[in-house]
Amino acid sequence: MTARGVFYVHSAPPALSPHIEWAAAGVLGVPVSLEWADQAAAPGTLRAELHWEGRPGTAAGITSALRNWKLVRFEATEDPTPGSDGVRYSFTPSLGVFSGVIGANGDIMVPEDRLRSVMANAAVGKATLEHELDRLLGTPWDNELEPFRRAGDGAPVRWLHAAV
Repeated sequence: MTARGVFYVHSAPPALSPHIEWAAAGVLGVPVSLEWADQAAAPGTLRAELHWEGRPGTAAGITSALRNWKLVRFEATEDPTPGSDGVRYSFTPSLGVFSGVIGANGDIMVPEDRLRSVMANAAVGKATLEHELDRLLGTPWDNELEPFRRAGDGAPVRWLHAAV
């Protein structure tokens, strides 16, 4: 079965660009050469976008490969496949990784056990319900990444088919 998704590097220092390509290639199983562009939202950094096809779980693999790189902002998405939900991973140096299941209409779908945990924490005063729901929906990540997303509007798109 083949999955599709997009890997967005929202900002990275130029020196890391070949390392990011190597990390993505290690997950995809084929050489990766991204078309890098200046990132206007963070002068001195670069951005790139890669549309990919590969096995289900590829977005998680890319995220795992890059999650400890504290100078990179990125997102990896994976469209749903039969038997698998869609997913979006977002990473910022200040917040770490966000993972959200994506419904057919593009909404974040929050699993029942995560909602119950949030409600329990709010009930005992560990956090406010509003704060916890914002985190479940990825609001802090969206707030931090939105300027970087907008700066990439009109960027070139490239497709890569992984070895399956």
